[in-house]
Amino acid sequence: MAAEQPDELWCLGDLVGYGPKPNECCTAVAARADICLAGNHDLVVLGSLSIHDFAGDAATAARWTQTVLEPGPRDFLAGLESSARRDGVELFHGSARDPVWEYVLSEEAAWWTLQATTAPLVLVGHSHVPLAIGLDGEELAGGLAPDGTVVELAAGRWLLNPGSVGQPRDGDPRAAFLLLEPGRRATFHRVDYPIDRTQAEMHERGLPDALAARLAEGF
Repeated sequence: MAAEQPDELWCLGDLVGYGPKPNECCTAVAARADICLAGNHDLVVLGSLSIHDFAGDAATAARWTQTVLEPGPRDFLAGLESSARRDGVELFHGSARDPVWEYVLSEEAAWWTLQATTAPLVLVGHSHVPLAIGLDGEELAGGLAPDGTVVELAAGRWLLNPGSVGQPRDGDPRAAFLLLEPGRRATFHRVDYPIDRTQAEMHERGLPDALAARLAEGF
């Protein structure tokens, strides 16, 4: 991302909760991000959400993260909100209807988030699936946004999900990010990283095997 020389860096949440280095992730984002949102995994690690709202491996990983999260990263997460706004852009971890929990993975969810907002561009996270959905008048169009997808933002309104860094859900295991030129275009990018090293670190810390295996599969 640094090679693109962005004016600002925005993070849509879930810095912690699955991975083996929650403190390092928080420190890196705190040092770089101009906007950072709180995701549901961040909130459960803080105790703001009940661990009983999470099932299986997600709950196991959250409990482990609670035991290792240091005061500095904890304070950083505690100061975050789940939505934000910049000129011409509204940002949500989940959706405009529910910034913490709702996944925007259906036409209905995309429609209601666009109806509940007014900015030309709306950004969402949470689902780990890169999306580009446009609203022109009353018509929705778009869907998955694989690596290299370019969206011209000048016409209509857009809802975009950049995808995720780790634990993607679109079959591409590489880390995802989105380069925005507001009012002009958005470009979806994927970047290789040493997945095997992250998997080894997860195994060393006793995190669920399924979470580690999923990194290489992209699901």
